[in-house]
Amino acid sequence: MKRELIINASALEVRVALLEDRTLTEFMVERNTQRGLAGNIYKGRVMRVLPGMQAAFVDIGLEKAGFLHVSDFLDEVGAFGALAREMEEGEVETEPVEGAQADPEAESDGAEELAQHDTCEELEAVQHRRPHRRVGRRSRLPIEQQLRRNQEIIVQIAKEPIGTKGSRLTSFISLPGRHLVYMPTTNHLGMSRRIESGEERNRLRTIVNEVRPPQGGFIIRTACEGVSKREIQQDVTYLTRLWADVVKKAESQPPATLLYADLDLALRAIRDLFSSDVDRLWCDHPQTYERITQFVQQYLPRLRSRVSLYEGQEPIFDHFGIEPQIERALERKVWLKSGGYLVFDQAEALTAIDVNTGRFVGKKNQEETVLKTNLEAVEEVANQLRLRNIGGIIIVDFIDMTRESNRKRVSESLSQALKRDKARTSMFKISELGLVQMTRKRTRDSLQAMLTEPCSRCNGRAVVKSLPTLAGEVLRAIQRDASRRNHGGMLLVKLNPDMARYLYGPGFKGLEELEQRFEVKVILKSKEGLEPGAFEISQAPAAA
Repeated sequence: MKRELIINASALEVRVALLEDRTLTEFMVERNTQRGLAGNIYKGRVMRVLPGMQAAFVDIGLEKAGFLHVSDFLDEVGAFGALAREMEEGEVETEPVEGAQADPEAESDGAEELAQHDTCEELEAVQHRRPHRRVGRRSRLPIEQQLRRNQEIIVQIAKEPIGTKGSRLTSFISLPGRHLVYMPTTNHLGMSRRIESGEERNRLRTIVNEVRPPQGGFIIRTACEGVSKREIQQDVTYLTRLWADVVKKAESQPPATLLYADLDLALRAIRDLFSSDVDRLWCDHPQTYERITQFVQQYLPRLRSRVSLYEGQEPIFDHFGIEPQIERALERKVWLKSGGYLVFDQAEALTAIDVNTGRFVGKKNQEETVLKTNLEAVEEVANQLRLRNIGGIIIVDFIDMTRESNRKRVSESLSQALKRDKARTSMFKISELGLVQMTRKRTRDSLQAMLTEPCSRCNGRAVVKSLPTLAGEVLRAIQRDASRRNHGGMLLVKLNPDMARYLYGPGFKGLEELEQRFEVKVILKSKEGLEPGAFEISQAPAAA
């Protein structure tokens, strides 16, 4: 299987696509005005303590207060400040912790999930979900005995704001590196189960125990496989110093202050997705390409030869056939190769997926036709859940099967297909009615939420592409047109007034970038009656 990582960067947004044999399997987008928040660490101020919910609302400087449940609060975070400062000053040497061994129970807790969560967003979620082991653990106190109004605490965003909900917070901090994830508030040692060799697991466990500081836990990531002790030591040093900087900054900054921000999407994709099983990484933005090569040279020198700058005139996502696949991922209906199809209906509480035979009529009998459609649907359901980043409760309505053996086969196939998903999933066996109930964990918005917005004409009963999404499409259309013409001259673009205002406002840098690259002057002209996504491009006369 050929795997390629494609990064499309511009002044407006950064888009990342992971291809497997030219099929889009993962897609992420981050706009300059909407940076991702998961993994960010803040100095917060408690606004309200709710004993009835055993939770608190914490002001971290965002539009909405974050939500902190008692199970996610560690009241000893401040105690690690002195240790962090000693590490920074070199007073604490990184030597083995007496009796520090991989806790078998801890490893079964964290590492089982890491087999499906080897990205930083999901690693942070692991800490949020699992029981936390710490020195001197005691029974949990009610939140009203641990927190009070206006109290200042250090928290991390475990789950980004989704819809009307604020951020989900935790004080169990996790700092992701290339090879390790550092957890300064625990002594847990976990390992990705994707590292299958027993010899390699023992080697890595021994090295980490030798170089880990007296306080703090680690998760050994899949990317750590085969790396040297020196590289692991560098990761430990970097992460412990990073935590020391966070604590030091917290002591001098006021509440509702950002203490640490995770990498931007381009570098985050390199850290989390670019590994030895990725054959090629392409980036179309020279400045972003330079930042990527510096990052790879520092952390992944063995993969430097696989990084390439895309210099084609055609938009990079067009060249790799990604744009049509993104469009299909936003559609309600997804066709199967056999002629069957899936229907996706996303509601507030759950997502329903309906499987239909469609044009597929089979060759022998109805049960065989139904089974073949359901088995094909299994693979597509797993792919679409990952691509669309659908989370929460999911109900899959397979076509009814009369034989128990066939229902079992479909259920087992779905369970196997979901193992490729890095997000945590949990499913029940298929029912006699052909229904499968499952849940899928996510820490960021779905693809639909990222690229669309409620339709203003029907009071939100449907969704349409958002202005930032449509603006990106207009800029790419201008790029296609400019690349076919000789450099120089002027292009006249007639478009919806709202779109024109957006491109002259938040999207101006992207427009200016295109003008400089293709040596062309772009003139935007508002035209009433055009839909937001519609536009007309023509050669402008010299006097325009």
